[in-house]
Amino acid sequence: MLEMQIHPRFQETDALGHINNTVPAVWFESARDPLFRIFSPTLAVDDWHLIIAGYTVQFKRELFYGQPVLIKTGVCHIGTRSFTVWQEAWQDGELAVTCETSLIHFDYQTRQAQPLSNAQREALRVWLRDS
Repeated sequence: MLEMQIHPRFQETDALGHINNTVPAVWFESARDPLFRIFSPTLAVDDWHLIIAGYTVQFKRELFYGQPVLIKTGVCHIGTRSFTVWQEAWQDGELAVTCETSLIHFDYQTRQAQPLSNAQREALRVWLRDS
């Protein structure tokens, strides 16, 4: 499982004094960079090979400014042309937010989903989440 520590910024808070509910989705995307590099090593947008099929975010508790957040990222499913990423945001040792994102291996020239190569599948297997 990949881990990344976030230090919430003041501007990520909302009028209620906690981290706005739109912010964790941005953090989760940033934490997926190592997985993105399996498909686009330089992260160049003109060499991008993934699209999001969907994602689900579940809020378990509030997140607050001034306290680091640990983002944990793992792969929970590898399909023929897609894979699913499981992510968690932890603060003060408590699970605060979860996210599940489905990504499709995509060719923008043909506008078609593409099978995952054996090398891509092996690289994704390294990040398989423990059950």
